[in-house]
Amino acid sequence: MTQKRFFLQLSYNGTAYSGWQIQKNSPHTVQQILNEMLSRLLNEPIAVMGCGRTDTGVHAREYFAHFDTSKEDLIENQAHWILKFNHALPKDIAIQRILKVDEKANARYNAISRTYQYVITKKKTPFEIDKAYFLYGKLDVDLMNQAAKILFEHSDFSAFAKSNTQNKTNICSLYKAEWHETEDLITFTISANRFLRDMVRAIVGTSLEVGKGKMTLDKFKKVIDSKTRSAAGLSAPACGLYLIKVEYKKGVLEF
Repeated sequence: MTQKRFFLQLSYNGTAYSGWQIQKNSPHTVQQILNEMLSRLLNEPIAVMGCGRTDTGVHAREYFAHFDTSKEDLIENQAHWILKFNHALPKDIAIQRILKVDEKANARYNAISRTYQYVITKKKTPFEIDKAYFLYGKLDVDLMNQAAKILFEHSDFSAFAKSNTQNKTNICSLYKAEWHETEDLITFTISANRFLRDMVRAIVGTSLEVGKGKMTLDKFKKVIDSKTRSAAGLSAPACGLYLIKVEYKKGVLEF
């Protein structure tokens, strides 16, 4: 039978998972769960490809994945299938939309930008465990925003890249990077055409050194110029990181 391609828009709480991508040493990944559920309910082998990798404990408010199937009525009976899929999924993964797309559409390679948000709570609360990073003490958010502006002076983010990865390049185009403070929360929002593994958490961890007065802006710039991961600060905990937006080339989602 003819295979058609579909996108899923979903979200997940990553606390219980070893990230998005299937791993040999851990069957408990979001990708694995989706493959098993879709294969069972659609009664054929299904392999989803995601819009990017999220690490262990990282969350996604908006995530896209594509898959091929011979099923004909996923769009016509979308409400039925979404209800069926969600009923079969664990409570920490939810599907919001099914979109029919061109057979060559690719959730990963057609994405033109991704936006992450890192959430820090200034107030300890049992309801935010594993959903935000509780950090005690005062941070100079204005100084951290000055550090964020320094990021735009660079395109090589090797200093914030996880070591021993297979990246062809560590060049990224940054579109947005800013800190925002409210009464109880401090959030960092960053957008780029692509991200290196561990990049956002490493930027956040190093920026926190600036906010605590342990690193000057000049040193922050030198860290980036060094292109050496060991020069930067520790990665911030995964619990505060969310993928919140994925944008695609015009027409990809409107097929």
